[in-house]
Amino acid sequence: MNFYKTALGVFIAVLSFGALAEGGGDRTFALMMERNEQAMAAYAAKQGKPAPEVQAYRYGLELDISKVVNVTPPIRSCNAVPSRMTYEDSNGKLNTLEYQVMGVCRNNGS
Repeated sequence: MNFYKTALGVFIAVLSFGALAEGGGDRTFALMMERNEQAMAAYAAKQGKPAPEVQAYRYGLELDISKVVNVTPPIRSCNAVPSRMTYEDSNGKLNTLEYQVMGVCRNNGS
């Protein structure tokens, strides 16, 4: 009987470590980014423009922003999280920029 209790405890611990490794937040971010990409592709098609490619922001990147089309909403997290902004440049081309922002966290006063 004691062996079964120990085996059950170990089994539950292994399952919980597996759940922590995948991270629910990572799946949330990935789903949010996928939905954003689909929405921006639909917007581009509606406007008769090619879908924007996602570009990672780097320090010093020169931006030509004529009109902001969409910005992903803030996420509840106490860490830096990915965000995306889709915009039109002065030529009317759609661009999507991915960058890091601080998540909305109770500990940082938000």
